[in-house]
Parts: sequence; structure tokens; C-alpha cells
Amino acid sequence: MNKHLLTGLLALATALSCTQTYDVVVVGGGAGGTMAAIEAARGGAKALIVEQTPWLGGMLTSAGVSAIDGNYKLRGGLFGEFTDSLAARYGGYEALKSGWVSNILFNPRIGAQILRNMADEAGVALQMESSVARIVPGKEKGWKLTLAGGKKVNARILIDGTELGDVAEAVGCEALEDRVSAQDFTYVATLKFYDHDVPMEKPEGYDRQLYRNCCDNPLADNRDGFNPYGQQLWSPEMMLSYGRLPDGYLMLNWPVCANDYFAEYLDMSPEQRDQVVQKARLRTLGFIYFLQNELGYKNLGIADDVYPTPDGLPFFPYWREARRIAGRDTMTVEAAKNPYDFDLYQRAVAVGDYPVDHHHVQNPRREELSHLWFGSIPSFSVPLGVLIPVRTEDFLVADKAISTSWEMNGGTRLQPVVMELGQAAGALAALAVKSGRHPSEVPVREVQTVLLDHGCYQLPFLDLKPTDPGFRELQEKGIRGEVRGTGRSVGWANETWVNLPE
Repeated sequence: MNKHLLTGLLALATALSCTQTYDVVVVGGGAGGTMAAIEAARGGAKALIVEQTPWLGGMLTSAGVSAIDGNYKLRGGLFGEFTDSLAARYGGYEALKSGWVSNILFNPRIGAQILRNMADEAGVALQMESSVARIVPGKEKGWKLTLAGGKKVNARILIDGTELGDVAEAVGCEALEDRVSAQDFTYVATLKFYDHDVPMEKPEGYDRQLYRNCCDNPLADNRDGFNPYGQQLWSPEMMLSYGRLPDGYLMLNWPVCANDYFAEYLDMSPEQRDQVVQKARLRTLGFIYFLQNELGYKNLGIADDVYPTPDGLPFFPYWREARRIAGRDTMTVEAAKNPYDFDLYQRAVAVGDYPVDHHHVQNPRREELSHLWFGSIPSFSVPLGVLIPVRTEDFLVADKAISTSWEMNGGTRLQPVVMELGQAAGALAALAVKSGRHPSEVPVREVQTVLLDHGCYQLPFLDLKPTDPGFRELQEKGIRGEVRGTGRSVGWANETWVNLPE
């Protein structure tokens, strides 16, 4: 055998047999997983992210949902750092209010760059464009992972940062079984206006009838448009400005007879899921074709300078729902509406202020499920126990697969809540590693102390911001039940105040 070839093979074999050990391994560099790794690294843990795509951020970036839902007045912790960086990049927070769906919109490529910078500065190790082939428990504590290609990794604490809870299922976490139906998912697209026509080929299976009620246009009859917002169809201009990004690009994530797609994807094999993803992709391409050929936007096409993908579409769809673990705590709509009838607020580590937002427009059972759209709740807190499985040790969840009721998933799945829960998972993991305990053995007060040190909201009190004197004292008194907030639903911006303004 050639001497150089033999040397190369021996080097490869040595590399593959060499096992790297980390305190915290996060599988899935999504919105929550990225925050978990950054917080763990800042807490002194040696942290690794294993991510299938070239980008960090998951639904925020890789899936194209670059419009943040809620928490505009509750910006703290790593979530606040991320939005502050966006504001600095674009020239202030007012510049981020470029579309009417959100107060914080951004180019997903810019968001991915910011998250990568945050991870690099924290010293997080990255294994990008990689996946996990095998996971087994360690002999006493932790986990042993084999990555695709054969690389071996040991993890003291393993965190599921995937979009669908794939790791939780792989390690055998007990799941909640209260789901009625999966939410619609969306293959989002980022579009831009060109200075010339950009005609596209008619997508396979194109049917203009699917899109005729997306907005007010000559084809609209509104017989089965089923607008969940209960309003007349908007103009084409309003539809497109919904997701206008600060640099002029358009986020195409329109919920009315457009590119939402229904399938019971949580119950599918990977092969079946790939098939429905392709159908959802065609649904989105069909919508773009409709915009060009039926509404006359012939110079509006898929941006060619955002995603490094062959077709210019995101890396994967926006999954609104994941498998959900059975955790030490389970968040419910009832606990959000009436926090003081429960004790979950005492274990709070994250906050949200968005309504309970379910997407079921494409579901054949949409009439039956219509009561779920934009369910009215006050702003709310989420307890630490939703991240911790009831039985599986040294394992945490940091994205949408937390222990939340199926209905409440419509409020906890949103980006700010997921990012904050990810930060809480990272803080808990770092404390467990440092003290040699299982995460389930770490008192919640220790985690809350770290999060308050880092300017995080625990309770959604709007009276004081993290930079205000007395913020920490107010939060701590609220956790202890010494002061209580009054919640109210105010349109899409729900509120809680200790001293309720008139």
C-alpha cells in the first residue's frame, strides 16, 4: 500500500477513535439551543452545539421566521442582547418596525451572523452541518454520542435544541399525550423586488384556487377563505407589507390561504416527513407563482442573496409544534390566566406576552379548532420544570418540545419564550456541571439567581426594566409571592403590572 495513503488512513482512524468530552452538548442550534449553549459557556461549562445546517438560530434564521412575536416590552437576558444587536445593526429599534406583523423584523442572514458572533465570543464549540447518529447513556452519568461520520463525543449534560424534539424521542423521554392535532407548518420564503421581471416556472401541481382568497383581488370569493382574523380580506399591499424587513426584503409567511400547510407530521417517519416538506415547499412556490402571474408582481421573486441554498429557500420549514416531554412542571393556559391559583410562578424562569396563537387554517378540522386562534391570556411566566423530564436524568429540552399543554404550546412556542427557556436550560446545565449534581437536583432559586444576574425577567412585571434600580428586588419579591401582578389582555400585547396604570 502507498505509504502516504497508509499514513492518511491511520490519521483518519486515530481521529475517529478519539473521543471529545464536553460538559454540555446541545443537539440542534435552534433559537433555544443556541441560547442554552451560550449561557452554559458563559457559566464556565465547556459547551458544544451540533447543528445540521450552516446557520445558528433555527426558526429565527434557518426557517426564515425573522419577525419576532411578542416580548417587545420584555427584552432581557440573551434575548435582549440579540435584539439590541439587531437594533445597532439597523440604526435603532424604530428601524426594526418595518412590517406590521412585528416590532422586530430583520434579515435572517443578519440574525444568523449575530448569533454566530455571540456563540463565538462565548467560546462555544460548533459542529455545523453535522448530525447525531447514535446516543447512549454513560455508565454513571451523562451521554455518549456518535456523530454522522463516526466522531465520538461525551456529554455530561445533553440538551435537545432541535425543532421537533428529536433527541427527546431518541433517548426515550416520556411524552405528553394531550395533542388533538398538529398545527399547520410553513415553508417560509424571503423575497425581494428585482429591477427586472423574474418569471418562474409553474410549480408541480399548481392550483390557483388555493390562493384566490389570500387577499382582496379579482379572483377572491371568500367562500372558504376562512380568515381567522375575522376581518375583510386585506389588500395585496397590506399582505406583502406584513413581513417587510428593514432592508426591503419580504418575509412570506402569510397565514390566510397562502403558504401554511397541514399534515400530521409529528406521527410520521422521516421519509414521510420529507415528502410532506416537499409538498409544503411546492405550496410556497405556488404562492409566489400566484403573486407573479395573478397579482402582477412579476419582478418579485425569491431573494438570491440570503440563503446559501440551491433554490434560495430556507434550510427547513417553520415547525410550529414539536413532540412535548412530560416534565417536572407542565405549563397550561389555566396557569397563564390564573397564575396565583398555581405555584408555577414561584419557579418562573421565562416570560411571554403573546396570545395563544394556533394555526389550523389548512386543517380539515379547522372549524372545530377555531376557538384556539389568538386565545386571550395575560402575559405569563414559564417554570423551570418544563425543561426537565420526569425521569430521564442529565437531559434537558431547550426548544418547543418542553412540557407544555397542547393548547398552551400556542404561547410558549414563540421565539422570545423559546430563547429565554434556552438560556434557563444553559444556566441549569452549567450549575449542575459545576456542582456535580443532576439538573433535577439543582434548586430553582440557584437558576433564578443566575438569570437575574444576567438581566432576565422571571415575572412579566412591566413596572421596571432590567436596567432600572429595584428591578431585581421586584422580581425576587414576586417570585416569593410578596407582591403580585395584575394581568390583562391588551390586544396582541398582553400585560402584567404590580401597580396597574389607569
